[in-house]
Amino acid sequence: MATRGPRDYYEVLGVSRGASDDDIRTAYRNLARKHHPDVSDDPSSAETFTEISDAYAVLSDPEKRSAYDRFGHAGASAGPAGHHHAAGGSPFQGAAGGADFSDLFEQMFGGSGSPFGEQGPRSRARPTRGADATRAITVSFMTAVRGGTEVLHVGTDGGSERIEVKIPAGLEDGAKLRVKGRGGSSHTGGEAGDLIVTVSIGAHPLFRREGLDLLLDLPITLAEAALGTTVTAPLISGTVDLKVPAGASSGQKLRVPGQGIETAAGKKGNYYAVIQIIAPRALSERGRQLVEELAGELQNPRDSGPWTDMR
Repeated sequence: MATRGPRDYYEVLGVSRGASDDDIRTAYRNLARKHHPDVSDDPSSAETFTEISDAYAVLSDPEKRSAYDRFGHAGASAGPAGHHHAAGGSPFQGAAGGADFSDLFEQMFGGSGSPFGEQGPRSRARPTRGADATRAITVSFMTAVRGGTEVLHVGTDGGSERIEVKIPAGLEDGAKLRVKGRGGSSHTGGEAGDLIVTVSIGAHPLFRREGLDLLLDLPITLAEAALGTTVTAPLISGTVDLKVPAGASSGQKLRVPGQGIETAAGKKGNYYAVIQIIAPRALSERGRQLVEELAGELQNPRDSGPWTDMR
């Protein structure tokens, strides 16, 4: 496969063969600003910048330019008194009668000398984002349901920092909240990381939840279960009158649509009162007699259904 030779130096700088010294100098300045490895994101910027500098080192030197115009790249590599400057070598040492690259770099980038060390182009440190920090908190049942604010005290190099974490209404157990910019700081001048807060929800003495549905165990007596009744039960806000049908059983659910947990976006769950029949622990003699009489009147649930197949 044929190897492609170096590009024409006039083409590299984008000038004509009759360009003046000022034209060449201006073209080089513009290209150097664009392709310098310290300012360009192009991964090939170092190679492009070297090509531009090689072209300028030759075309800015009257003797080298004259030799290049007559003999091309072969003529440009021969310096005064037979010394050679190979294209692609270090272009920042200047040339007799030619450019002073140190002055150019100082004018263009605010520094002095070549930005290239012995190991090649200096890599520009990009600002990187700080690391995210994590915390775990527990909020009350009602705070998770209604929403609110929790205050964290996070240790920093300067002591303790107070951070407010907003808890949206309807938050579920195990949810993660992101507090932007309150994580680890960046060591390269980038933005700080975020604080990721994992939320656990505490228990409530009456309520429990399944997603957005709110559940309440509703205790009733044997008589209320047999005869039916109406019970006033608590909601998240206010109360509701629940009608317990005659013959109710433990575990039966009484549903109130839309009275569960509501999210910040307005999505609502349902409310369920779960019947729990509570037998009396102590009976008077008269009470015992009444229960025994009642027992004779009631059908035993084990006398029907799958239980009969086990006999």
